[in-house]
This record gives sequence, C-alpha cells and structure tokens, in this order.
Amino acid sequence: MVKIAILGSGKGSNCRAILQAVREGRLAATPVAVISDVKNAPILEIAREFGVPHTCLSPGDFRTRLDPGAEAELVRILREANTEFVVLAGFMRILKKAILNAFPRRIINIHPSLLPKFPGLRAWEQALAAREKITGVTVHYVDELIDHGDIIAQREVPVLETDTPDSLHKRIQQAEHALYPEALRQVFAQYASAA
Repeated sequence: MVKIAILGSGKGSNCRAILQAVREGRLAATPVAVISDVKNAPILEIAREFGVPHTCLSPGDFRTRLDPGAEAELVRILREANTEFVVLAGFMRILKKAILNAFPRRIINIHPSLLPKFPGLRAWEQALAAREKITGVTVHYVDELIDHGDIIAQREVPVLETDTPDSLHKRIQQAEHALYPEALRQVFAQYASAA
C-alpha cells in the first residue's frame, strides 16, 4: 500500500474524505501522517479520530510559505514516516524547492476550479464574478507555480443563477470529496504497477 501524508491548514474536509475512502477500502493507501501549519486546526482532530499520527509544524515568519527551516523540518518528518506521496488538503502555503525536490511528481493538490481558470484563493468567488456557467474542481501534480502542474482529473460543477458564494462552494466541496479519492486511486495504482 502506498504511504501517504496529508498536509492541511483548516477544516480538513478533503482529509476526512480521503481517510474515509481508505477506511472503507475504496483507496489502497496507508496514511502515515497528517501535518498542519496551524495549531489546533480541525484537520488535526480528524487525524486523531482516524488514528493517524499527526503534528503541527511551526511555519516560521512568512505568511504564504514555510520558512527554509520549517520546510527542511517538514521534509525530515515526511521521510521519517517513509512517505511516498504528499497529499495537499487545503494546505495554504506555497511549497518550495526543498520539498518539491524531495518528492518529485509525488505531491498532489486539489483546487476548486477547472484549472487553468481561476488559480489562487477563493476560486468559486472568481467564477461567480466572471459569470461562469460551469466551474469545478481539479486534482493536479504540484510544481513550483501556484495551482499549476499536470492535471490528473477534473470534474465540472454547474454555476446556478441562484448561487451565492457559499452555495457554490458547498457544491464544489461535494465534488472534491468524490473526485479526490478517485483520482488518488488512479495515481497510486499507476505508481504501484510501475514499482
């Protein structure tokens, strides 16, 4: 089974969807760590609930990325846990070369838009402001650019005329929770067959 570590900064709803898929046998993976950059983030409570080792990493002084010492510590923690894939679930920091080089093409993210449209924060609000009829979610490999990297899977979500930012975000999250475990299953199956 592929050993995965999940990184997140917030509520952890995608983390829960992934751990539930593992528990139910829909995703062949062994979660070895859940790591947050936010003390007392709800994602850490989800890790406790599922019995997954978890830790909070002090991010350092930068607002949008880990400082070099924190990134080195993150790589150390991931390697000690024998992590094979790093799965981002609402991790609000840009990853830099230290971790990208440590896990080449083995860091995966989910983003609440049909990339390359609407990278960055609050993509559902960007879609509403642009009067899109369809938005969605994207699972992709992480590279050095923000919300960039080869696309693994996408799922469309219609934008309704009655949508508010909250209602659209809720439906996008439902699509995320279904798509992310499926996309990871594909990636891990390819990885296992190539090993």
